[in-house]
Amino acid sequence: MKRNYSVIGVVPARLASTRLPEKMLADLNGKPLVAVTAENAFKSGAFDEVVVATDSEKIAQAVEKYGFKAFITDPELPSGTCRVGEVAKIMKADVYVNIQGDEPLIDKDGLINVAEAFTDQNVKMATLSFPLRYEDENNPNAVKVITDANKDALYFSRSIIPFPRNHELFAPLKHIGVYGYRHETLLTLIDLPACALEKTESLEQLRALYNGIKIRVIAASKDSVGVDTHADLERVRTLIKQ
Repeated sequence: MKRNYSVIGVVPARLASTRLPEKMLADLNGKPLVAVTAENAFKSGAFDEVVVATDSEKIAQAVEKYGFKAFITDPELPSGTCRVGEVAKIMKADVYVNIQGDEPLIDKDGLINVAEAFTDQNVKMATLSFPLRYEDENNPNAVKVITDANKDALYFSRSIIPFPRNHELFAPLKHIGVYGYRHETLLTLIDLPACALEKTESLEQLRALYNGIKIRVIAASKDSVGVDTHADLERVRTLIKQ
């Protein structure tokens, strides 16, 4: 679809990580993980440009080697959204899409659909979801989302929502952490204080809902595969070779 607005993909990438130290620089079949993520995002065709927002010169140098522009952001910034917001203050675009740096096996169709959601002038933010696996219903790391009739998010939670009293009536959705924002919405969002819901669930997207910013939820064509551990890294290495 030909668009009359510009879209920049931003990959926030912090150097520090707990379970897999410096995972953004982990070797993924000869390339750093974050560079593979950026390359796959750009190959999707969803964006006019893909850049990396990082707190680390090491990461900046690693992605610049592969032709991607890197922005050094304040290491004290509390979230990836804030890093994307820093880019938005420097690079002008109509829409920005926040792409998780540790998810190199990107749903390319999903990225395109998030970018194209903004052809609807009513959409201020957009994200992705995928059917929740039964074994993840009680997994707090698998964030759940429920939507209204317009596919706008009603709530995100680490708990199962809605409560499955009549399980067969509703198929729970897993939230996939790709976010699209209009320029003005993003700058508004990063200036808002964290709300109690956000702090309770440790889910920054609840700040948007709490303040009346609707989030359009789009069906992803495949589940996300994140890299948090050495086992995850080996799994992704295998999948990329297939």
